[in-house]
Amino acid sequence: MTMIPYKAKRYSFRQIKSNGCDYPPQPLLLNHDGDVIIWNISLYSHGRSFVVGQTNDGRSVVSKGNGFSYTGYTFMNTGEMGDDTWGLLLETDAIRDFNLCNDVAALGIKTNRMEYVLELECEAVLPSGKRIHPYLLQYDVECPYRISDSRFMSPVKLAEETLKWEKYNDYEYDQNHRHMIAASVLIRNLRTLHDNCVLHNAISSQNYTWALELLDFELANSSNHPYANEDYLRHVPDLYPREIFQTYNIIVEIAQVLSESLDYQAVNNLFKAFGFDIEKFKVDI
Repeated sequence: MTMIPYKAKRYSFRQIKSNGCDYPPQPLLLNHDGDVIIWNISLYSHGRSFVVGQTNDGRSVVSKGNGFSYTGYTFMNTGEMGDDTWGLLLETDAIRDFNLCNDVAALGIKTNRMEYVLELECEAVLPSGKRIHPYLLQYDVECPYRISDSRFMSPVKLAEETLKWEKYNDYEYDQNHRHMIAASVLIRNLRTLHDNCVLHNAISSQNYTWALELLDFELANSSNHPYANEDYLRHVPDLYPREIFQTYNIIVEIAQVLSESLDYQAVNNLFKAFGFDIEKFKVDI
């Protein structure tokens, strides 16, 4: 793998959540004087997430919230979003991501395997003067590359990952239609999410890996973990249809990356087989 090394420093921490995994916590923040190396795959999809190790079974250990991967500064706050800060992970977002991911995994959807939520015992001083503790979300994945990372992958690595999709090939698509294998997984995932009243709310090629793992649940909503803001909660029913087309976009992107011809009707029919009738959204002209 081609990854960019960064220096990081280890901080004291408090463990907030754990899934009882064997891999130890990695309480690391970017620091020019640090003595630990962590790795970033691409600045585009991984602006505050870094690979910090590997499990015994070969899965990549990822930490989220370690700092801003460009500008040379650990955290950056432009002021317009309050506590939301480039490179920083807030407590509520870390815990929601951890909990919602566990919910989704329990539904049988392939996702990241959560390890820890860590509170670092240091302070980030925001422009408002507010002092907050950085939080880290640590998890492991089969593949650290997101769909959007294709340009950072070698053809060999890309072929290696898509070859693994054969175990999902229930419809017996040939090797010229690997995007349809991925489509069947992604659409089935969407059906499962919606049937169980889970809104991911950020489905994109940045949040699916090439192992077809669905990631990043800090904006998600479920019955077990509903939005605290009543106004956000009120809009949930209106947001489900949008995820159909967000999923469609990923399928198109996969086909383009793999240089495969995309048959829109075949994709539409697959959506329909899972109960998503694309035709009903058609606007007559």
